[in-house]
Formats: sequence, C-alpha cells, structure tokens
Amino acid sequence: MFVRAGRRSSFAVAVGVTRAGTGLLRKAAPGTRARWERKNYAGRTVGLYAGPAAAVAAAAGAARVHPGAGAAVLAAGVCGAYDDVAGDHRRGLRAHLGALRDGEVTSGAVKLFGISAAGLAAGALLKERPLDKLLAGVVIAGAAHFVNLVDVRPGRAAGAVLALAAPGLLRKGPGGELAAATMGAAAAVLPDDLGERMMIGDTGAHALGAALGAAMVAGNRRAGLLAHAVAVVAAAAHGDRVTAWARAL
Repeated sequence: MFVRAGRRSSFAVAVGVTRAGTGLLRKAAPGTRARWERKNYAGRTVGLYAGPAAAVAAAAGAARVHPGAGAAVLAAGVCGAYDDVAGDHRRGLRAHLGALRDGEVTSGAVKLFGISAAGLAAGALLKERPLDKLLAGVVIAGAAHFVNLVDVRPGRAAGAVLALAAPGLLRKGPGGELAAATMGAAAAVLPDDLGERMMIGDTGAHALGAALGAAMVAGNRRAGLLAHAVAVVAAAAHGDRVTAWARAL
C-alpha cells in the first residue's frame, strides 16, 4: 500500500538524512581511514562517506511511500557496498557472466542477481498484474545498473538521477513523492561529488538508481513501464557505449 508523504517533505527528509549521515561517517566511520578512501579517475583521494549516506536516505525516503520500494533501494545499496569492498578490476556484464560460467562468483555477479531479485520483488509489490510486475522489476534493476554505468566522472551519476527524476515531480501521488526523495538524496551529494571531495561509489549509484526506477514504476502504467524497460535493457546491452558517452560529457 502506498502512503502519502508529500513531495516537499520527501525531498527535505532525503537531503537532511544524506547530509547528516555523511557528516557522521566522516567523523566516526568504522574501520580504518583507508577503507573509506579511494583514488578517483584523476588520482585524487576522495571519501566514500556520501555513498552509504545517500543509500540510507533514498531507502528511507522510498520506504515512507512504499515499504517494498524502500527494501529494493536498500538491497541495491547493500549489493553495491559489497562491490565497493570486495570488487575487482572487471567491469561490464559480459566479464562477470563470463567469470560465472567458469565457476567464479564475482562481486559483479552478486550485484546482478541480488539487485535483479530485489527489483522483481519490489515490482511484485508495487504493481498488480503479472506483466506489470515483471516490467516493474526490470525497470528498477535496470535503472540501478544504468546509474552505475554513468558513474565514471564526478557528478555524472547524481546529475543523471536529478535529470531523469525531475519529470516525476510533475506527477501527483506516490510517483512524485518517490521522485522527490530520490532527487533529495542526489542533490545532497552532488556538490561534494562535483568538487571531487567524495564519490558515491557503487553503494550510492545503485541505491539512487533503484530509487529512480521505483519512482518511474510508481508514476507509470503499462505503456510507460514498457518504454522504460526497453530503455534500461538497451542501456545494459550497450553498456560500454553508455559509459564512454558519460565519460565524454
């Protein structure tokens, strides 16, 4: 069951939770500092604090509207966190599926099946008809993958989420509220991401993408679901081109 949360409230809560979580992790992150630092594309040392904070904020914001959506966003963030910690050099679905055929379960394979399962479960809860449930699952999982594909330079992922979620604000009801929560989390991390002080990592990218997908699902009927499903499947099939396009922007 969808719960009315309000677009302004959803946006504000997501911004506040993301900023508070980022600040808390920066001051008292568990483990060593090295665990929370990475080298970005330019070789600069940046923190990963914003990723988990954005994931929790997006999941909390989505859960205020629909528990199933919140669970899918949180699961996507957890799968992304596993890849941030245990990931290897391989990128792209082909590489990870190839390793799986050889009997090796990579972090990418864990993400693929984990996020797909979470997306399908959420789709089953968000929609009523069997085909709509399937399409909804594809959209949620595919959107999570798409946002991760474009997370190759500062601000690309958060910027894509803001741009793609913005039309959802025009919709009344749960679609608009989910879009607002997604945008709040993305807007909160964008300044530090662009300033190369932090990166959102796979944790933030997958969670924000799943939240974006959930907003699309809540705001569309079958025709819209089909169009979005085709788009995310096409993006996954041409992942290298999508990544190259995002890198060139």
